[in-house]
Amino acid sequence: MVTAILLLETDRNATNAVADALTALDGVAEVHSVAGRYDLVAILRVRSNDALATLVTERIRQIDGIARSETLIGFRVHSRYDLDRMFSVGMDE
Repeated sequence: MVTAILLLETDRNATNAVADALTALDGVAEVHSVAGRYDLVAILRVRSNDALATLVTERIRQIDGIARSETLIGFRVHSRYDLDRMFSVGMDE
């Protein structure tokens, strides 16, 4: 699983529309509206680097209202929460 953090600045009054468009895309796990330099932060989770490239360059870049973006590719998760365990509930090994 490849995880990326997408930092977005949106055009004035486009934040909600951009957030809605992002949440409709496969591979976009979460979208947060935030205060500060950026307007939105999206968490992307896909199966491969190629899938990430397609999502960012072919799907997300087509969304109207995005002024600037920065994509951070995650190497390793450091968390108190065991996401693998959460997502495997009810699955037999």
